[in-house]
Amino acid sequence: MEIAVFLVALVAGVLAVTAFAERLDIPPPLALIVVGVAASYVPAMPEIRLEPELVLIGLLPPLLYATAIQSSLVDFNANRRSILLLSVGLVAFTTVGVGAVVHLIVPNISWPAALAIGAVVAPPDAVAATAIGRRIGLPRRIVTILEGESLLNDATALVALSTAIYALSNSVHPWTIGFDFLLAAGGGIVVGLATFFVVAKIRRRLANPVLDTAISLVIPFAAYLVAEEIHASGVLAVVISGLLLGHKAPILQSAQSRIAERMNWRTIAYILENAVFLLIGLQASWLLADVSKSSLSAVTIVTVCASTLVAVIVLRMVWVYLARWVLVRPGADRVTGTKPSWRYTLLLGWAGMRGVVTLAAAFVIPAGTQDREILLLIAFTVVAGTLFVQGLSLPWLARRLEVPSPDPMDDALARATLLQQASKAGYKALDELEYEDPHDVEALIRQRVDQRNFAAWERLGTTPDQETPSELYSRVRQTMIDAERHRILEIRRSGTVPSEVIGEVLAMLDVEESMIDRADEARSDIRSSNMLRAGHSKSCDELDRYPEVDTQSDGICHECVRDGTEWVALRQCLECGHVACCDSSPKQHATEHFHETTHPVMESAEPGESWRWCFVHHYTA
Repeated sequence: MEIAVFLVALVAGVLAVTAFAERLDIPPPLALIVVGVAASYVPAMPEIRLEPELVLIGLLPPLLYATAIQSSLVDFNANRRSILLLSVGLVAFTTVGVGAVVHLIVPNISWPAALAIGAVVAPPDAVAATAIGRRIGLPRRIVTILEGESLLNDATALVALSTAIYALSNSVHPWTIGFDFLLAAGGGIVVGLATFFVVAKIRRRLANPVLDTAISLVIPFAAYLVAEEIHASGVLAVVISGLLLGHKAPILQSAQSRIAERMNWRTIAYILENAVFLLIGLQASWLLADVSKSSLSAVTIVTVCASTLVAVIVLRMVWVYLARWVLVRPGADRVTGTKPSWRYTLLLGWAGMRGVVTLAAAFVIPAGTQDREILLLIAFTVVAGTLFVQGLSLPWLARRLEVPSPDPMDDALARATLLQQASKAGYKALDELEYEDPHDVEALIRQRVDQRNFAAWERLGTTPDQETPSELYSRVRQTMIDAERHRILEIRRSGTVPSEVIGEVLAMLDVEESMIDRADEARSDIRSSNMLRAGHSKSCDELDRYPEVDTQSDGICHECVRDGTEWVALRQCLECGHVACCDSSPKQHATEHFHETTHPVMESAEPGESWRWCFVHHYTA
């Protein structure tokens, strides 16, 4: 009963602190750590000691899986070189570097123990990177690399940790380390692939979304335990299976199953992610009490903890710049024609927050290890220090460097273009169908598809005070739904209609209302973005330089006609009036025209669209 009461109180506290922090615009992870540290000194609070088994088996698999199924396998593959350099190379570099610093300051700590704590503090945390990175609006490519790194680096760090622990009482040869890593990585990949194929085969035969979602709750634990049983990497097994299942979900699962699974895992991840930070803070009191019994002086303890924190930050910065200029050597971006800015590298290096895996891995160090309490304090210092030093300063640094956040206008343009391509494919399939249509259903289908596409393009409108047809539809339809739901609830109270039927009808209204809410949120984000642009001190000179012009398009991309390809949408250069196809078209002639002429601005040549795009600053207006 005491455990149950504590768990309920823990979850309630997590939700309360998170809601309060979000209301005050404070990063919830940092607020939860502070509250956890303060709560650990409350006399009535029981002593909470994180067991490594609880974290590595109970918390790590679901957190990794929840992140993996939402990650893009395409983006992951596009950035695989950077991800591997960070998740393998940087972890090894940090392990050796931190180990040298710790052994130099406290010679009593043996090399194996120093390397063990180096492996413990080496991997940045997927939860911390995602929670803070997405919240402050880091560029998507940086968030993708951080997510990919954080998903894979735990495997490298845990292999290095197990090797260092083994070396505490045995001799280790270099070939042993390489063999252990290959076994862990190869075995984890094999188990992850096997898990994917088994689950994929099962899901193809499932029609029940509840059963499908229940299976997904078992997947991360099953993959992790099977891999660990054969001494492979459970982390890699969970990540591989999650990435593949998330990528193939549109093929393997029904729409209801995907919606149910997505919402369940978002809820699970939300609770676990935030609970992790509160649990980290709750370790403070007993950890500091154990350190107070150490034979080392307070000056030495503070020095080794602070030096390790500095080493972790500096080693990451050194590695990301070495990797960029020596190993990766990035070329020009396909769209903008420019190389990635050094600002992105600086942000990537600074976003190396540690989390619960670091703290849990520290407890794996054997109890008999000399100065173990110091090693645990080092891990706690690195976790808390990186979250506070880097987590608090990251938003300021992103603003200072003027690194652009994902632009809602760009997203709206991509969404509209994608829907236009999808509708063309749908119309083609519709034209190929043979059926009788005495009730003119085809016209109704085409009307609804056109309305969907028009709504997407309307979001690109730049007139702030004018209500678009879609916004009018949302406002009117929302009023109707409220009235419909009120009437249904009145009928439910009368008891004249079966409750199952009432529930189904209410669910139908909920689905429609949720679609309206999402569309309204998207429009709100776009208008907020436009307002920020309007008040920004550094507007885009190229976009402001060109006056309003009438579209001169004849409805043809002549380059597509010449090349024998089809265009999706047309764009007009505001410098010379040249009309060419958009980047969603096969040949991307509008971008090609920019590279040939360096004319900076083009605008839509589609009827009813008034937005324009700057190739130089990657900016929409």
